[in-house]
Amino acid sequence: MLVANRIVGNIYSSLRATIFLVRTTVESCKTMSEPENPSSDAVEDVEDEDHGEETGEVGDSQAIANQLMKNPGVLAALQDKLCSIVGSPSGYIQSLPKEVKRRIKALKKLQNEIIHIESEFYKEVNALELKYAPKYSELFEKRKEILIAAREPTDEDCDWASEEEDDEDKDEDAKLAPDSQQGELKDKVTLEGTKEAGGDSEEKKQEFVKGIPSFWLTIFKNVEMLSEMVQEHDEPILTHLQDIKVVIHEKDPVGFTLEFYFEPNEYFTDTVLTKRYEMRYDPDSQDPFSYEGPEIIKCSGCTINWNKGKNVTVKQIKKKQKHKGRGLTRTVTKQVQADSFFNFFNPPAVPDGSESEMDEETEALLGADFEIGHFIRERIIPRAVLFFTGEAIETEDYEDDENDEGEEEDYDEEADPDFNPEASN
Repeated sequence: MLVANRIVGNIYSSLRATIFLVRTTVESCKTMSEPENPSSDAVEDVEDEDHGEETGEVGDSQAIANQLMKNPGVLAALQDKLCSIVGSPSGYIQSLPKEVKRRIKALKKLQNEIIHIESEFYKEVNALELKYAPKYSELFEKRKEILIAAREPTDEDCDWASEEEDDEDKDEDAKLAPDSQQGELKDKVTLEGTKEAGGDSEEKKQEFVKGIPSFWLTIFKNVEMLSEMVQEHDEPILTHLQDIKVVIHEKDPVGFTLEFYFEPNEYFTDTVLTKRYEMRYDPDSQDPFSYEGPEIIKCSGCTINWNKGKNVTVKQIKKKQKHKGRGLTRTVTKQVQADSFFNFFNPPAVPDGSESEMDEETEALLGADFEIGHFIRERIIPRAVLFFTGEAIETEDYEDDENDEGEEEDYDEEADPDFNPEASN
């Protein structure tokens, strides 16, 4: 996203500026601390300094820098300076000779041609996705049939080795049992079958589970990006979600549509909720060098026809109002938006024109929305079962917390009374 690129660029520029300012300040401090007219003896001392003392100067510079960074006045000055130089050119390019600037223009023109070739490449990728979409759809339809118990997978469908499956069926137990126990096992199977049929009043008949319950809800709760959207009152509704499909647009405006299929439920009358995304494959004519591939530029949701009293995207709040003249107080009820996953289908409208017309809050909301839509299309739908089992969830790498053992300190063997160099040899 363009916004993310700008933020990273600003942070990088600020970091470089901070390092430059610290170095400049250190050098200034060193210059101020040195005498203006050193004596001949001092000059001779300087000439006699070896490489080890030069290394010491580096350490002194570092120490001065550390002290400066602890000074609130210096930090405030750095902050003011950073605010004034962020985004300012360094002057290096402007100082180059004309012939060098001319060559840079040639390189930029080549770069522009490279970007347009990259744009054509992504268009070809989109055409390739359209070609393979029917093959994916066929497999996704089979997945849906298993999820909603439209069909039971065959033995051939289940022929997939899994190290986590430890349970064995009763037939396998019978095959592995000695001949002397075969009759007992047959009687046991018959008895258990009688109990399941209701022959034994002490055992309750176990309810047969259809399909894979709460498949998509489990995925949403497993993925951090989506779990933050799902509220407790959304969960009963999402148990009715049967499938999510992606439809790639063949004609302009290019993009894709996410289709959420629900079984009939008590919350709304719709069976399909949609979210449409429009994309731009060509680079921005105003800023072509910011191009990083296809970009989502607009999205639109759909109207949800909620049943009476079931709309989880709004809530009623009571507010007291006092009449200024009479002093009477009354209680009014207002309807406000509530946090809900289903706000996903009611995104903020993107104004026509440049991004500068959007306020920061709207821009942030749309940026998050675009990221979620892209993630569902590229990751969730193709690898749904792996997100359900947790195998596709990326775990963060955490560094060992050294605070438990205390802060690390430089070891000084001379200050250690227990240090014995002879023993260590």
